[in-house]
Parts: sequence; structure tokens; C-alpha cells
Amino acid sequence: MTAHVQHHRFDLYAAGHRLHAERLTPHHTKRDPTLVFLHEGLGSIGQWGAFPAQLCARTHLPGLVYERWGYGRSQGLTGPRPNDYLQQEAQDSVPEVLAACGIADPPILFGHSDGASIALLFAAAFPDRTLAVISEAAHVFVEDVCLAGIRIARTDFEQGPLREGLRRHHGDNTELMFRGWSNAWLRPDRRNWEMQAELRRLVCPTLIIQGQGDKYGTRAQVDAIAAEVSCPAEILWLPDCGHSPHHQARAVVLDTAGRFIGEVCAKLSIIPPQPLNPG
Repeated sequence: MTAHVQHHRFDLYAAGHRLHAERLTPHHTKRDPTLVFLHEGLGSIGQWGAFPAQLCARTHLPGLVYERWGYGRSQGLTGPRPNDYLQQEAQDSVPEVLAACGIADPPILFGHSDGASIALLFAAAFPDRTLAVISEAAHVFVEDVCLAGIRIARTDFEQGPLREGLRRHHGDNTELMFRGWSNAWLRPDRRNWEMQAELRRLVCPTLIIQGQGDKYGTRAQVDAIAAEVSCPAEILWLPDCGHSPHHQARAVVLDTAGRFIGEVCAKLSIIPPQPLNPG
């Protein structure tokens, strides 16, 4: 565990499902805002690694990491995911998660992949309830490269190595979790899905992060977000980096996200103490 940060695991209920969560509390923390971390389409608390705690320690802000319905230690799926599952998460589940955790003030959302799309959709649906968004490897429309990457992942899962790796984090949820994600993206009527119109309602500061070698998306995703949001948008475009910049370029992401968060807080006179060195 990261030095200077307390970790507390617990369960909560949101949108009719039991979800597993972790609260992160740095020593000498500022009370608000809370950093809320939204994981990728195959993600979990464990797969974030030390990154959330390191960013909380750096900014002296509290954090919340949770596993969405069907993931990790949360309640398992009972059927396929609908085409609008990202919108449902943003509009139905995230507000109830925040309420269940007592997060009344607008948070800063850090989302990865599916989680980044959810963060952007939440900020667009609830502009008065979002302080800022850090979007890492978001999908805002469907690209051929994304579908190709998911097909490769499906083959890896069916042949065993990916399934066993995911099972360490998702246990009995593994099979339905993977099928729910991959089938939702690969069904033919998903091809025309997009969320660009919703982005025009997003008015908070936004940091857009993506790796140049992301096998699930291209620079077109970044440019679409920056073009549509009605707010100041900053881009961190990382060479020699794939789909998980917070792992593959952690130092740069910590530095950039920490500075971005500090600037957002300073504008509201929420000025965290000088950052600690990440543990």
C-alpha cells in the first residue's frame, strides 16, 4: 500500500446492486473535493494498482475507487449489457454511489477507457455536480481499431491466458464480466453508437489523456472530445504508450494529473498542501 494513505474496503448499494469499494484517505488530507476513479471495461480495484493512492497522496485529496456491477467483488451480472450501458452507469449508478458514500460536493472524476466514457457522460448529465474530469483512453464513438482489439482480446480469453489473469481480480464474475463487455461492443447494432452530442453539455475543466499506441482507439477520440466539450480542455498525448497510461507512463500521468487537479482546486480557493512524493 502507498505510504501516507489509509485504505478502507466496504460494500455499498447503488442502482439496485451491491458494489465493492475502497476509500482512500491521505494523512493531512483536504476534505474536498474527492477523487473518484472509474475503472476500464475489464477493470477492478486491484487492476488500478497503486495509482489511485499515489494520486491522492500527491494532491492530499481523498479518493474513492469502486467496482461496477459485474466486476471484481461486486454483485455479478444476470444478463447481457444493453447498448446504452455506459449512459446507464453515468446517469443511474454513479449518482447513487456518490450519495451512498456521502460525497455531496462535486468530485473530480478520473476515468479509464469505459470508465472515462462514463465520467464524461456523468459530467455532461450533471454539470453542476462535477468539478473536473480526467479522461484516459475514453471511447466516444466506435472505431474499427477498437473492434479489432476486442476481437483479439476475445481470442486471448478463449485460449486461456487472459481468462486466468482476469480471474485473479474478478473470481466467479470473470466469465459473465468478459462476455458482457465484449458482446456489447461487438454486436452489429453497436457499430453506430456515439456520445458526441452529450459532450456539448460538459462545462467543467477536462484533461484528456491517451497513448499513441492505444490498440483500442486513435487520436480521433481525443480530438472529438476536445472539439465537442464546452469547457477548457487539455490534451496529454503520450508517445510509446498504449491503452493504460497510468501504468505505462505513470510518472508523467501523476505529474500532469496532479498539476491539473491543483489548478482546478486553486481556482475555487481549494488549495491542497504541497504534494508529497508518491509512495
